[in-house]
Amino acid sequence: MKKIQATTYLETLQTDTRQLMSRLAQLKQLPADIQVQQPAPGRWSVAQVIEHLNTYGRFYLPELERSINAHNDTATEWFVSGWLGGYFTNSMRPKADGTITHKMKTVKNHNPEPVLNGLKVLGEFEQQEILLLQLLDKAQQVDISRIRIPLSITPLFKLKMGDVFGFIVAHHQRHFVQIENTLKAIGNGE
Repeated sequence: MKKIQATTYLETLQTDTRQLMSRLAQLKQLPADIQVQQPAPGRWSVAQVIEHLNTYGRFYLPELERSINAHNDTATEWFVSGWLGGYFTNSMRPKADGTITHKMKTVKNHNPEPVLNGLKVLGEFEQQEILLLQLLDKAQQVDISRIRIPLSITPLFKLKMGDVFGFIVAHHQRHFVQIENTLKAIGNGE
C-alpha cells in the first residue's frame, strides 16, 4: 500500500466531507415528498440512502471518539493502509467519473426502514458529519496506524483507525452517487 503523510490524508478526508456536507445542504432544501420518493419498488429514496449511512455513523463515530479519547499517543507522521482496510475503502470508493464498479449487498442491520421522516434523517446525518470533521481533526493527535477499530459487521476483525476514516468517507461518496442517480430516476436531477 502507498505511504502518505497522515496529516495530508486526514485533511483530504475533511475536504471530501465538507463537499458532501455542501451537497447535503442542498438535499435538505428538497421538498419532503422528493426526499422520501423511491425511484422504483425496492429501490431506496434519498432519505433511505442517508438513513443507511446513519446506521454506520451510529456505530463507527462513537467507536472512533472513544478510541481517540482513550489514546494519548504521539501522532504518526505517515499512514499506510492495511491490506483489508485498503481493500474495503477502494472497493467502496466511486471511480473518478462517478461510476460504481463493485455492486454490494447491504448487511441486514444496515437496511433502512421503508418509511422515514426525511428532514429528521438528513438532520441526523448532518450532525454526524460535523462530528466526523471534529474526529478527523482530533485524529491528527493520535497514531491512526496503531489504533484499531472493530468492524460493524463483526467485532472479530479490526481495522486501522485511518482505514476506518477512509472507508466512512468513501462509503459516503459512493452513496451520494446513488442519491444523484435516485434524483435523476424520479425526474428531479439537478
